[in-house]
Amino acid sequence: MNRIRVLEISKYYHPYNGGTESHLFTLVQELKKRVNIRVLASNTRFKTSVEKYDGVDIFRLASLGSFFSVPLALNMPFWLKKINAEILHFHLPNPLSVISYFLSRPKGKIVVSYHSDIVKQRFFTFWFNPFLIKFLKKAEAIIVTSDNLIKNSLILKRFRYKCQVIPHGIDIDRFRPDRDVLEEAEEIKKRYGSPLILFVGRLVYYKGVEYLLKAMSQIKARLLIVGDGPLKNRLKRLALRLGVSDKVIWIGQITDREIVAYYYACDVFVLPSSVRAESFGIVQLEAFACRKPVVSTDLPTGVPFVNQDGKTGLIVPPGDYLTLVVAINKLLASPQLCNIYGQNGKERVEKEFRKEQMADKVFKVYKEIV
Repeated sequence: MNRIRVLEISKYYHPYNGGTESHLFTLVQELKKRVNIRVLASNTRFKTSVEKYDGVDIFRLASLGSFFSVPLALNMPFWLKKINAEILHFHLPNPLSVISYFLSRPKGKIVVSYHSDIVKQRFFTFWFNPFLIKFLKKAEAIIVTSDNLIKNSLILKRFRYKCQVIPHGIDIDRFRPDRDVLEEAEEIKKRYGSPLILFVGRLVYYKGVEYLLKAMSQIKARLLIVGDGPLKNRLKRLALRLGVSDKVIWIGQITDREIVAYYYACDVFVLPSSVRAESFGIVQLEAFACRKPVVSTDLPTGVPFVNQDGKTGLIVPPGDYLTLVVAINKLLASPQLCNIYGQNGKERVEKEFRKEQMADKVFKVYKEIV
């Protein structure tokens, strides 16, 4: 039996760091066992490269940079037309790929993973949304990570009949600690003291790290920030102005294996995202896999769908650092509550958010369409 030919189309691809890129890499690694899968994405430099990465053909297109977070890979229409696939799986938002589709009109049926609305560039959506709506009308299926996203998106409400909820999944085995990981976790605790709060993510506007820094003035703990991004220097200056720079450790970008040790070292994991561009929060699943309680925000997206308030952690209003203080201090004051939430999170991720479950459901979508 011939395998289905699938082309995954995204802004960027692994090893570029981002939630969508992390999800797509996990999905591709699972689906490559069942379909002929290739990836079309933008490069971070002005060079087109065709490479094999873990047995998968990756087309990284030369880019002139980015304009309001949109990569300028102007040769995408050419490559979209050139690569022959039965399924064209678009990961949105990615305006360039949508415009490229209408310019090139490639063969293949359309599947869309709708990760979030375009939030920050509102002026951009004024002229782009008509193209997006026309594009979604052509889609055979629209995959979303939670029902929250459908209910709170003006775009998706129009296409509810096409939407299928398939939550992200992670590789649970990656977070099973071996001896080296546990030893490194103990070393981290000795190095920075206790208790430890952990944030993992890109330092971008919607992550709400500024509210976490403000909260640290009323929390007796150290904050470990794993990740990098364009706001790093601005956030460092803010920590200095707030008088909390001695409590904040900027770990920077580290390997996936090193991150696991930081999860096990921390007492509480915090995702303080303040804008609905944070559509899911895969890092919450990673914290669950390491039995850690999560404090996150009540965004109109999949974030509060993942973290269940009063069961796997605590949920606070976005952009409210005072309630963030209360929630974090509540957990730090009760190791027993942390253990209960951590165990519940572990059970939840193992039951609901495995990468195998995610890939099974996406593969089923492909089969039904073909």
